[in-house]
Amino acid sequence: MNINCEILDLRAFLSVVELQSFNRAADQLNMSQPALSRRIQKLEQAIGAPLLERTTRHVAATALGVGLVPLIQRMLEEFDGSLFAMRELGSSRGGLVTIACLPTAAFYFLPSVIRQFNVEYPNIRFRILDLTATDALQAVARGEVEFGINIMGSSDSDLVFERLVEDPFVLAARNDHPLAAKDEVRWGDLEPYHLITVHRSSANRILLDAALAKSSIKLNWFYEVTHLSTSLGLVEAGLGISVLPRMATPEGDHPFLISKPIRNPEISRTIGIVRRRSGSLSPAAERFMSMLLGTWAAPAAEPK
Repeated sequence: MNINCEILDLRAFLSVVELQSFNRAADQLNMSQPALSRRIQKLEQAIGAPLLERTTRHVAATALGVGLVPLIQRMLEEFDGSLFAMRELGSSRGGLVTIACLPTAAFYFLPSVIRQFNVEYPNIRFRILDLTATDALQAVARGEVEFGINIMGSSDSDLVFERLVEDPFVLAARNDHPLAAKDEVRWGDLEPYHLITVHRSSANRILLDAALAKSSIKLNWFYEVTHLSTSLGLVEAGLGISVLPRMATPEGDHPFLISKPIRNPEISRTIGIVRRRSGSLSPAAERFMSMLLGTWAAPAAEPK
């Protein structure tokens, strides 16, 4: 089924939602209020449901309208970016790449690829949503972003994954901790110490618990937190040790923190690109995704 609507219909809807007023939206778009109302009615007819709730004093988006806002924003940004790109030539071509990325990946390896990409395409802009694994997958599935960088393993048949890199779970501890002196750390070595872990709803925790259960190993945690950065902060304060993905630990030499591989078994999460099976990417996103795959699709991440 074809949905018949125009770009101006979408702009009209967003203006009303953002300004919460037909009068102000009409002024912003330089059109009459009746013309604006016709634009909204046309879009609602195309969608087949009301998008705005109107009262004498207030205008607000319906639940369906709220859900459409981020998708329409991205569509308009890509449209505007494509128009701008058509006026440019060669490597100066512009555009916008919108991605959802795990915070650890966004902090540690994404900047270096963007820096390399910007050398060749200096006018391409980025919008990066650093989200939890679950939220990032939902953003991809809803079409709010063009693709994501996430933990692989979702069973959603509408999503396609391409592997980038292995990210092993490691011990994070202060350099004055007894485990820091060991040449090799095993899971049983963690038992005597206060363990800091992320909440059981975290994708990292779910993956780790499932892998350890296969070897009949259960971690006994003392502190449970929501974010990996909080876990690392408690380690820095000397309150315990933690098991973290390697990407979540500090790069290079740290004044008082160390990370060590944990053996028997070695457990890692697979980081990859996720996108909608039926979705299409903008030329800018295609180029950037190609660079990501070429840069990070390595056999495995080396331990620190």
